[in-house]
Amino acid sequence: MRSLSSAMRFTGLSLGLLFASSAMAGEESQLIESINAYRSQLQRCAGQVSSELPPLSADPRLALSATSIGNLQQAMVTAGYPMKNVQAISLSGPRDAASAMKAIQESFCQIVLDPQFVDVGVSHQDRDWRIVVARPLLSARLGDWQTEGQKLLAELNIARSKARQCGTQPFGATAPLTWNATLATAAEAHARNMANKNFFDHKDLDGRTPGDRAELAGYDFQQIGETIAAGQDTVRKVVDGWLDSPSHCANVMNPLFRDLGAAYATDPKSDAGIYWTVMFGAQ
Repeated sequence: MRSLSSAMRFTGLSLGLLFASSAMAGEESQLIESINAYRSQLQRCAGQVSSELPPLSADPRLALSATSIGNLQQAMVTAGYPMKNVQAISLSGPRDAASAMKAIQESFCQIVLDPQFVDVGVSHQDRDWRIVVARPLLSARLGDWQTEGQKLLAELNIARSKARQCGTQPFGATAPLTWNATLATAAEAHARNMANKNFFDHKDLDGRTPGDRAELAGYDFQQIGETIAAGQDTVRKVVDGWLDSPSHCANVMNPLFRDLGAAYATDPKSDAGIYWTVMFGAQ
């Protein structure tokens, strides 16, 4: 879904100016976990199939009162959240997080499956629920794409140096990846393509796959993989999101990969603002 513009959009129900405690209650945390599990798998929503999406980060500034009345934009200002886009879901009736998740899937799948959003806050009182998803302004100062790509390489190698569980799949510590300029060029081209053409997918608008892009760039591979992200404005946020997502984590920890190229690209006219691509390979 690409329906939200870079301008502020509002839901029909307004939000209040009161804020929930920064400590997420059990039901609220459970709902966030359910939303992220839903995003991590291919879903059919509004006649389209979504991409596998990284998890949303719980941000206490977005945990707005479920019962108060007010203005959403003013609430973001009061909370100190420097937003680019924000959208809210108001539910009345669900008894628990499971019931709330069912209502979200039935009526609001387009909002929680929108790849531009990176943060989430949930609050509820009795049977009234408020789910707020948002994307902040790009507040970090980034180096050029090669510099940030090298930072990604370093962070991913730190991750690979430790055994970890990716969902239900255990991975042992594995060898570090080596920077590959050919894969980096292919990664930068795909990141820029997503940013300039405002899409988020492993398959580009011409139908090319990661393997196609690696081959066209001149990388003769035995293994190829790709991981993408959108909206996060620091390497740390990108890597944390990937490691929290079982399928992305498995790519990071795959011992068959030996080479890596990584890049980001920005376009203020795009939904997510910033797009990241990492290409993994082995020759």
